[in-house]
Amino acid sequence: MTENKVLKKISRRSFLRNSVVAAAGVTILPSLLTGCKEDDTANFVAEGEFGFLHGVASFDPSQDKVILWSRYTKASNESGQPSIILDVAIDASFKSVVASETVIIDVQSDNTINVDVSNLQSNTKYYYRFRNEVTQAVSITGETKTLPAAGEKNEVKMAIVSCANFQSGLFNVYGAVAESEADVVVHLGDYIYEYGEGGYGTNPLTASLNRAHQPAGEIITVDEYRERYRQYRSDTQLQKAHQLKPFICVWDDHEITNDAYTDGAENHDAGEGSFEERKMSAIQVWHEYLPARVNDNAKIYRSFEIAGMVNLMMLDTRLIGRNKQLNYTDYFTASGLDTEKFVSDWQNPARTLLGTEQRNWLISQLSSSSAQWNVLGSQVLMGKIFIPTELLLLTAQITSEGATPALLQQYNTIVTELSTIKVRILQGDSTVTTEERARVETVLPYNLDAWDGYPVERETIYAAAKGKKLISVAGDTHNAWHNQLADSQGEKVGTEFATASVSSPGFEAIFGSDDAVIKGFEQANTLLVDDLLYTDAKSRGFVLVTFNQSKAEADYRYISTLSVENTTTVSGKVAIES
Repeated sequence: MTENKVLKKISRRSFLRNSVVAAAGVTILPSLLTGCKEDDTANFVAEGEFGFLHGVASFDPSQDKVILWSRYTKASNESGQPSIILDVAIDASFKSVVASETVIIDVQSDNTINVDVSNLQSNTKYYYRFRNEVTQAVSITGETKTLPAAGEKNEVKMAIVSCANFQSGLFNVYGAVAESEADVVVHLGDYIYEYGEGGYGTNPLTASLNRAHQPAGEIITVDEYRERYRQYRSDTQLQKAHQLKPFICVWDDHEITNDAYTDGAENHDAGEGSFEERKMSAIQVWHEYLPARVNDNAKIYRSFEIAGMVNLMMLDTRLIGRNKQLNYTDYFTASGLDTEKFVSDWQNPARTLLGTEQRNWLISQLSSSSAQWNVLGSQVLMGKIFIPTELLLLTAQITSEGATPALLQQYNTIVTELSTIKVRILQGDSTVTTEERARVETVLPYNLDAWDGYPVERETIYAAAKGKKLISVAGDTHNAWHNQLADSQGEKVGTEFATASVSSPGFEAIFGSDDAVIKGFEQANTLLVDDLLYTDAKSRGFVLVTFNQSKAEADYRYISTLSVENTTTVSGKVAIES
């Protein structure tokens, strides 16, 4: 068997997922009734740090199922494989228990516990805990909720989150999500970051809050990815979010490495070994800590029907089919950007973000859906962020060289000129010259790592969604966006609610934290980018999207700090699609 086949077998292997069938009625805790212990453990006193140290979590809720998770750390004097009991009840005091069964720790998956509980009632809140009768360790009590069936609920609330960098500061956003009204959390990736201590995301808070990455180096192997996930899951506010809300997750690039695609990545070179091996290691560990109900661990695209009203389609726009991203630097010549060659490659109909199999699945999902809202959980922005070419080139220069006073002055001058021209055009000013109009209307996509880099395939999806109410929820950029989704003819096909990051830095890392500069940047882009309705370029937060039969309402919620624990949020905008 080749190395590649071995790696695929490892990464796609069936995890030791315990299956527990809940009782139709209320049952009792047999272990509490008997109160028995083996004679050789009756006087056992556990030593060292042990128990369910990484909290509890629930994933992939449906109308009758949910995956429950924890991880057990053995006592230093505990031998053999621990016996763990899972209790599930409809009350926090566990008087009305629907399941109490022994479940098995997966020692091949970093001692995680992964249980798929079935036969549950729809639209019902459940409480659960894990316990070890030998060491007397008991997990914190988790709360989860099954999805409502059609007609059971007239409103659905989703918290949209993305991009949590441990080194950048406290996870106050997760704490705010835990305290929110959300029925379910949709996590669109960058749950961890692969960089080592002192790498991307490091700032003065890193040392003062003791949040340097562990292990210290960039993560590449299975054991290194596991240590990084354990560090992230040690965060109290992330634990709280998992404790109180069910999550539906997909990966983006940093769960593997920056700007990943099917067979490579920007942040991977030959000196780091086989990319395929690294990718398979990352996939393996992702499923250990963020289990999804899939048949093939390499294929995480899947759908959720909620209240007969929302068809949530979670996509993999990162690994399963993505061709390598285009890069503007490859098109620069001595005379400037070779626009003709770039556009030819950019418009190549063979370029894909989804891959053939996933694209066909998504088209089928859209064509057969009768839901009021068809929601795409897309890691990367779907809306067009086309900006004037001269502004794009200058922004790239600022990104590479830093926001020097001279470059900021040049940026402000160009933005002012372009904004003035755009306002005149919108007002119908007949004196706008051909040259002036060309400055505003000669545009290029800002982010080739997003759907903007794969425009032909995007048009295919837009055509499949014709006549549907299409919503894209997205992450990745660390900034908040509200975009109109329009096809190449300018016809509206939907809207996009894209979230700010949990902690990763946004445009303020490029342009500085001066409010006047950032506000100017936001206003200019909203004016100059035709499909952009709103952006926030410096805040950390999440989007709470509420769906009912008449509208989808996105509340852009922001926290105030990453330096001290504070989960208070303010609403930056409420966007409504009807």
